[in-house]
Amino acid sequence: MLDYSALRTVAAVIQTGSFEKAAGLLNVTPSAVSQRVKLIEERLGIVLIVRGSPCTATETGEWLCRHLENVGMLEEELLKQLPALAPPDEARQRVTLHIATNADSLATWFLTAVANFTKQSPHLVNVAIDDEDHTAEWLQRGRVLAAVTSLEKPIQGCRHLSLGSLRYRATASPDFIARHFPDGVTAEALLCAPSLLFNQKDRLQARWIRQTIGRELACPVHWLPSTQSFVDASLAGMGWGMNPELLVHEHLKAGRLVELRARSPLDVPLYWQMNRLAADRLADLTREVVQTARLHLRRESR
Repeated sequence: MLDYSALRTVAAVIQTGSFEKAAGLLNVTPSAVSQRVKLIEERLGIVLIVRGSPCTATETGEWLCRHLENVGMLEEELLKQLPALAPPDEARQRVTLHIATNADSLATWFLTAVANFTKQSPHLVNVAIDDEDHTAEWLQRGRVLAAVTSLEKPIQGCRHLSLGSLRYRATASPDFIARHFPDGVTAEALLCAPSLLFNQKDRLQARWIRQTIGRELACPVHWLPSTQSFVDASLAGMGWGMNPELLVHEHLKAGRLVELRARSPLDVPLYWQMNRLAADRLADLTREVVQTARLHLRRESR
C-alpha cells in the first residue's frame, strides 16, 4: 500500500518548490519533510523530486501527484456523504488540480471557465501554459489531469471533447501596412516585414503564410511571449502577428488594426482532453469549459 502521508509530503515539496516551504504548509519540521521523502523514494527505489531551486518533480513524481489529486477528489466526495470520517482537529489540504492550456485560450475564454468552476468547487487550480500543439504532451507525461489541445486524436487513457475553433487574424497597424506592404502582401514583402512570434513552438504565422501564399517563408521575427503584447506590438507598428479575433475585433472595427489580407482568417480547432480515471470527478470543470467554449469559439457549420 502507498504511504499517503509521505505522498502528500512529496506533493507539497513539488507544489511549493522547497522542503522548507513544504514544512510550513504541512506544519512539520523541514527534517521531517526530508525524512518522509527519503523513505518513500527508498521504498519505491526511484527519485521523485529533483533537488534544486525550485525543487521539481521527476516524471514518476508527476504521476504520483496526479494520483494523489484523484485520491483527494475521491476523499472530498466521501466526506460529503460521511462527514463524521473527517478528523475533528485536522486541517484538510485542499486539492490542487493541474491543467494545461495555450496562452491565447487563457487570454480569451478559458479563464472565464476556470473562474466559474472555482466559484462552486473547493479545489484549487494550477494552470500550465504551452503551445496548443504541445499541451497534449503534458497529459501524456502525467503532468496534468486535463488540457486544452489542438490534438484531435484521443490520447491513450484520456477522454476528449471538441470545443470549437479559435479564429485568428493576421493583423498590423495601418502605418506598418503602408511601410511594408505598399504593393500588397506578397512573398517578397513578407520576407522583409518583421513578424511577431510567441516562442519557437509558435507555428501560427507559418501556417497562415502557407495557407495564403502557398509556401514556407523565413520571415524576420520579433519574439514576444505574451498574448497581450502581441496586440500591443501590432498596434504600435512593431510587426504583424496572428492575433485572436476575440482580442482585436474592436481594433479592426475602429481601424486601429488592419488585416494583411481581408477575409483570410486562420481557424485553430481546439479539444478538451482529460485523464479517463479523473474524468467523472472533473465533470464540473468540463461542463464549464464546454459551455464557455460554446460562447466564444467558432463551431463547425453542418
